[in-house]
Amino acid sequence: MKKKVVSVMLCAAMTAAVLAGCGSSSAETVSEDTSAAAEETEDVAAEETAETAEADTEESAGGTLVMGTNAEFPPYEYYEGQEVVGIDAEMAAAVAEKLGMELKIEDMAFDSLIPALSSGKVDIVAAGMTVTEDRLASVNFSDTYATGIQAIIVTEDSDIASADDLVGKTIGVQQGTTGDLYATDVEGATIERYAKGMEAVQSLSQGKIDAVIIDNEPANVFVSEVEGLKILDEAFATEDYAVAVAKDNEELLEQVNTALAELKEDGTLQAIVDKYITAE
Repeated sequence: MKKKVVSVMLCAAMTAAVLAGCGSSSAETVSEDTSAAAEETEDVAAEETAETAEADTEESAGGTLVMGTNAEFPPYEYYEGQEVVGIDAEMAAAVAEKLGMELKIEDMAFDSLIPALSSGKVDIVAAGMTVTEDRLASVNFSDTYATGIQAIIVTEDSDIASADDLVGKTIGVQQGTTGDLYATDVEGATIERYAKGMEAVQSLSQGKIDAVIIDNEPANVFVSEVEGLKILDEAFATEDYAVAVAKDNEELLEQVNTALAELKEDGTLQAIVDKYITAE
């Protein structure tokens, strides 16, 4: 009887040992599989996070920079076929490249540019725009990238020889420009406003007005295209051109200023100007 009991107990003990051994092996296998799966999940999550971060970086660095301009102001902006070209167009394209963006140009009436900027229709304005106190009330301006001269165009047989002779005369200007602003200060003058600078020049050529006040560079172009006109030696005013940015977009203003500084430093900006304005 004792032998049978002992035998049963030994069998039970051996069975328990076998079961215990099997249980240990299974637990270790499950544990190893779970750890491997967890590590794989962590690796995938890390990879996805890295890819997302990279995509976000590329997206923030990309995009489109929309520039508002009035393409009636050679050599700063004008049409060559269907494309707007000129100093401002190339300068803005170089700025956009610095920002990792593509440039898109929106052509519109000059006096629509600041409203378009304020409403968010465009991101920047580059249109041979002068920094003035009135404009600073509505927009911010970048650092200066060019200096402009307001010139006086008259007919070759005109008795107007200086700015002082404009008193009481009829002066043509492009509406909304600084030429328009300055002309209003001429004592007794009648101001005729035109949508385009060339329209004012044509009126002068036809004897409808006495003079035109406009930026010196487009003035040179217009006079070369219309016979019987000349530019007075005396400048009417000297002014600074800058890029306009919306008041609430300080980040973009800083980025534009940084880009302009780099373009000045490496000679790109001067090369653009020299391409369109050659020394006489």
